[in-house]
Amino acid sequence: MSALPTELYENLLNNLHEGLYIVDREMKITYWNDAAEQITGFSKEQVEQHRCSDNILRHVDADGINLCENGCPLHATIFDRKKREASLFLHHKEGYRVPVSVRTSYITDDRGNVTHGIELFTDLSGKEQTELRIRELERLALLDTLTQLANREFLMKEFSARFSEKRKYLIPFGVMFIDIDHFKVFNDKYGHNTGDQILKMVSDTLSANTRPFDIFGRWGGEEFIGIIKNTDIEYLRQLSRQVRILIEQAFILKDETQLHCTVSVGATLALPDDTAESLINRADTLMYESKKNGRNRVTVG
Repeated sequence: MSALPTELYENLLNNLHEGLYIVDREMKITYWNDAAEQITGFSKEQVEQHRCSDNILRHVDADGINLCENGCPLHATIFDRKKREASLFLHHKEGYRVPVSVRTSYITDDRGNVTHGIELFTDLSGKEQTELRIRELERLALLDTLTQLANREFLMKEFSARFSEKRKYLIPFGVMFIDIDHFKVFNDKYGHNTGDQILKMVSDTLSANTRPFDIFGRWGGEEFIGIIKNTDIEYLRQLSRQVRILIEQAFILKDETQLHCTVSVGATLALPDDTAESLINRADTLMYESKKNGRNRVTVG
């Protein structure tokens, strides 16, 4: 049987729903399919002949460890020929972190020597549900246009619905109050356009890395609120920590300089005698505890 034409292979790879890229033994990207561009925002021209660590994917794990520096599964597969699967977070061109499931493999030459590594990655962010929510909020004029999150008016409607659900069906919920640390510095030093990019980076990280039925919105300025449905205190703590880490690991580029930000978070469960006001105030107070204790931390109470 004759070999398939190169063009056919390329068409097959570009019609995958999963992102796929190939690197040589020096970890330079030699191939980048269409889905990889859609998931990450980076085009072929921007990544081919560059390394992942060159401000491109820069995978991190759930603890925020940079795997380009230590623990890259693709690099390990090239050298020990063991295929791997992992859940990681890659860097989107817009700065935020995208959760992905990755699988690694390798390519050999005619003599059996490994010449390239292959990574296939699947977007776990629930992008389609997020886009549907954005369109619905936009239709109802309940969308914050900059961040593409729910606005304050919608958050108050959501609080009302969650309290009603809690009274009728005893379904618990919690709140995260999130504030960007030292946000004024970005506006003052780099300008308001950069400040807007930071706000968008944080909001996109929230959207991509939380459950589709949890609601995040912009409360005002650099403050965000998350309404976390059907949760207990441990999940609320875990989610708050994960969000904090992923925002810390996100970055935008300003004249080839990485600009990072951190957030302070206060998280709490709704109590039987709470109102929306008392619940928000308690989460806000806990957030200020995080600020007082050094910022870039979570306080749960």
